[in-house]
Amino acid sequence: MVVSFINKKNIFAVVGASNNSTKYGYKVFMDLKNNGYDVYPVNLKEKKIKDYDCYSSLKTLPIKPDVVITIVPSRITKEIVKQASELNINKIWMQPGSESNKAISYCKKNNMDVISNQCVIINKLK
Repeated sequence: MVVSFINKKNIFAVVGASNNSTKYGYKVFMDLKNNGYDVYPVNLKEKKIKDYDCYSSLKTLPIKPDVVITIVPSRITKEIVKQASELNINKIWMQPGSESNKAISYCKKNNMDVISNQCVIINKLK
């Protein structure tokens, strides 16, 4: 399943992208961007990540992503998953620390593919 997620033909949204270079929201977004992936940062509190426009929600993105990567507190992840479901996005990658049993259950009940407890950067390298 990982291979279908990290395909470079996919469009990614990184929810929890950050300007703080020590945070994984920054590291994941920039790693994907620097490796040629089509990726959009999503964060309610940021206007830009480096020189890239940052969006306040999945609904405000200029294009529908194929994959949503969550790098937010686990209590927020289920809401992100619900938004993705409403937009017919069915690939969710929950970075370690972002996963929640409720969000994973929601994905499974709604026929969404979900990866959790794995780092997208490490898996991309395999």
